[in-house]
Amino acid sequence: MHVSVWNDATLSDRYLKQVTQLGAEYIDFGSGAWFKGVKEQGYPDLDAVIQARKKIQSYGLDINRVTLPDVSQEFMDGKGNEQDIENTCNALKVFAEAGCPIARQRFSGDTFPQMMARWRASQRGGLEARAETLARPTPEYPSQEELDAWWGRFRTVFDQLVPIADETGIKLSVHPSDTPNQDTPFGGIGFHRITDAYPSRNVGYLYCCGTRAESGGSAIVMDEINNYGRKGKIFMVHFRNVRGSLATAGGFEETLLDDGDMNMYKILRELRNVGFTGCVNPDHHPRLEGDEGGLTAQGYAIGYIKALFAALSVE
Repeated sequence: MHVSVWNDATLSDRYLKQVTQLGAEYIDFGSGAWFKGVKEQGYPDLDAVIQARKKIQSYGLDINRVTLPDVSQEFMDGKGNEQDIENTCNALKVFAEAGCPIARQRFSGDTFPQMMARWRASQRGGLEARAETLARPTPEYPSQEELDAWWGRFRTVFDQLVPIADETGIKLSVHPSDTPNQDTPFGGIGFHRITDAYPSRNVGYLYCCGTRAESGGSAIVMDEINNYGRKGKIFMVHFRNVRGSLATAGGFEETLLDDGDMNMYKILRELRNVGFTGCVNPDHHPRLEGDEGGLTAQGYAIGYIKALFAALSVE
């Protein structure tokens, strides 16, 4: 297994040097609009992607995952923006040609933000972390008709993307709905539907153990890693810890890796046991005092993961 981290805003030499020194090995691009060309023509410029990869490689790093241009709310609502499909297909071809191994497609509307109240939780020493609880009174969920229509629009996009992934070999990954409210398209049941509908070896998951623990705790995470992992469907992992869940507490708080409900060592051991060899990305860092750029929290997380790797190696 390996450690990947997010890109910074400009892919600066300073940032690449820092994360190399901390022990990261790969870079993940979380925005579908980061690369030159997306804002101008709707999809990335091939030369820009190649140059960015060369710069990353000059530090001994490489690209692990990129993000395709967003599929808009208008498209997912069936109100137009059909150009979204062509743009994301072109982007997938560009990333594949540039040698990027994994791409994620975001879809507007896969979460129900109206269902949650949000704040910053204060934890040990006053650090701040993301927290959510079910809203009161509870808003109405989308109807089954609306959910079916959304799934149909998702299928319209993936029907075009999957053949490109199969032809080029790039992995097409989906992140679970965060927050995983009841009936979210990529929640507990919906997440399974993706690989049921697309059994391609190039379709799988950007598995987020923190998001899935929000649904019901560590037992769900261990079961899903066993299920998806033994089928080769986990392409990379978002590695974060939480307290509570929607099922047990009606809400949750994110935490530092050592301070949540999950035993992160057991998570990594289960990933190893199912043959996972990809990247682990410690995202959603809590906010530490004086850590304006988030590098202290990121460095803590990388060090924690590397220590867990070392422990696994001698188990």
